Amino acid sequence: MAESMNVSTPDGDFRCYVARPSGEGPAPAVVVIQEIFGVNRFVRAVADRLASQGYLAVAPDLFWRIEPGIDITDQTEAEWKRAFELYTTFDVEKGVEDIAATIEAAREDKGCNGKVGAIGFCLGGLLAYLTATRTEADATVSYYGVGVDNFLGEAERLHRPLMLHIAGADQFVPKASQDRIVAALRNHPCVTIHQYPGRDHAFARDGGQHYDAADAETANARTAKFFTDNLRG
Repeated sequence: MAESMNVSTPDGDFRCYVARPSGEGPAPAVVVIQEIFGVNRFVRAVADRLASQGYLAVAPDLFWRIEPGIDITDQTEAEWKRAFELYTTFDVEKGVEDIAATIEAAREDKGCNGKVGAIGFCLGGLLAYLTATRTEADATVSYYGVGVDNFLGEAERLHRPLMLHIAGADQFVPKASQDRIVAALRNHPCVTIHQYPGRDHAFARDGGQHYDAADAETANARTAKFFTDNLRG
């Protein structure tokens, strides 16, 4: 069942899209971290899928400081232009603070059993990595995060499970950046890395230009098992 949640911060309040599981009793929660298009149809679909798997899914509106309620697609040039404007304006540090506040709000929700994970895509993939290094999320998944290699020094803070899905032909994450990420994290005891040769950025965005159904299904199955192992175990 879809609804909304209000999260309060010292800077103001923002809204989250919430999808609740149908089962009775408290369940683990997963915070769904948006791409550069806001809490749009794809993000809501991810939340709905997680709810169907038995999780309380919460997708915070991280662009609220710029403009609340951004909901655009990747289908037109004008929307891409707006998305990149939002991306360059967005404050990553404040975004991580908002995610931390969302994690705490989800953890306090009556429908949560106390375990909270996070999953993010694109910009949200970077934010997912930073969520793993800076917050008390119990398990985190990053899909094709842009700019992760700029924060590899934070890997020493990792103390809970993190899974990375890396697109081998990502136009926004050059091969050199991918190599730095893998070299820095592949031997970390908390990190699992999956690489998808030939896949471009956003290969798991259903309906997107670079969507690959087979690899998206593989990545999503790995994510589902990861959350089962780390949020239900």
